[in-house]
Amino acid sequence: MINREIIRIKTVQLTYAYYQNGNKNIDTAEKELFFSLSKAYDLYNYLLALIVAITKESQRRLEIVQAKALREGLAEPSSKFAYNRFALQLESNKQLQEFTETQKRHWSDTPEFVGRLFEQIEQSQIYKDYMDSPDDDYATDRELWRKIYRTLIQDNSDLDAILEEQSLYWNDDKDVIDTFVLKTIKRFEEKNGAKQELLPEYASDEERDYARKLFRATILNGEEYQHFMSEASRNWDFSRLAYMDVIIMQIAIAEMVTFPSIPIAVTINEYVELSKYYSTPRSAAYINGMLDAIAHHLVNTGRLFKTLEK
Repeated sequence: MINREIIRIKTVQLTYAYYQNGNKNIDTAEKELFFSLSKAYDLYNYLLALIVAITKESQRRLEIVQAKALREGLAEPSSKFAYNRFALQLESNKQLQEFTETQKRHWSDTPEFVGRLFEQIEQSQIYKDYMDSPDDDYATDRELWRKIYRTLIQDNSDLDAILEEQSLYWNDDKDVIDTFVLKTIKRFEEKNGAKQELLPEYASDEERDYARKLFRATILNGEEYQHFMSEASRNWDFSRLAYMDVIIMQIAIAEMVTFPSIPIAVTINEYVELSKYYSTPRSAAYINGMLDAIAHHLVNTGRLFKTLEK
């Protein structure tokens, strides 16, 4: 699950923190990097557990309505949403249960939020269409939760506030993690039952090695990479560059030099995008031009053996 996009984000954050920390220790900083990456995986599981929490809240409220209907001789209320097949399968998922058992925080600690979110779902057109539809199968149940997540959970300011309060590591993670939650919902198959596999923390050891090598190259060769910036910035006002821009370009150079298989254009595009979130409004254009100039400089001086895209 932890991919290079997340690793790049965390490397920017932890490199900046490393230079801001007076007591610099690369081993400690590396441990912090991997801890922050593990927190991203925690968020993935925690957001899946939110679906379970909403379902349990629905079941709790359904029991109250059912009891009232029985007392007053009213029609039996529909249990279609409360016993949605996909949600029940997720609730029984062995991996998610193992995660939940090891955590100190649970959605039951924020019942007001879960209740409000259920009410928002219940009032939505998505919910009404689902309850009114004659379709009653697993695929329909799974698709409902994909729509709910995209519409009411993916962009939810109340949820963002709760996550920010619970972990500083989650401030910048949710947008990326949302894509993995949606991918997971889509991958679920009824036949797999409780043994349905969630996304692994790392797809392979290669991603873990990428994180370690990128961070260490950035720190250990920082002065050399900043020298490359100075050499290539004769037509740029390097002295006025924002400090975060220097950090972002330093990491980009580390990626260019350390990973032969990653095309130069891919590296430049990825870090230009990061600069839009972490630096000044003018940084993206500046970093794009600078990194292009640096790449040409390194190739032309024989310090980078990659092909420059036309």
